[in-house]
Amino acid sequence: MPEKPGFTEDQVADYQECFFLFDTKGDGCILDKPDSRVTFEQFLPMLQAVSSKQITDTVDDFVEGLRHFDKEGNGRISAVELRHLLIGLGEKMTEEEVEVLIHGKEDAQGNINYEEFVKMVLAQ
Repeated sequence: MPEKPGFTEDQVADYQECFFLFDTKGDGCILDKPDSRVTFEQFLPMLQAVSSKQITDTVDDFVEGLRHFDKEGNGRISAVELRHLLIGLGEKMTEEEVEVLIHGKEDAQGNINYEEFVKMVLAQ
């Protein structure tokens, strides 16, 4: 297993396990670009470079991402859909964690003002 600064052996093992889930040809490589494949040893430094970058996302970045789910264009997203997004995407949250965040934020129609929600979450 490759040794890379910044990652523990356990992290490397986890990343390698995930990496091989995307190895659809069974050749120890994954698709990098349309006609390019990379090995895990080539991939790990790329992951290191990305993971070491400081997060600079702003409220506007998160609001813009949620705006895609604003079907009526009124600044609100369904609380059910927001729960689904938070539980199923990115840094997956538990149902209990999501409930703590969303509790009391819904309006009478079961929607949440996502700009206010993002500001509240980032302020914590």
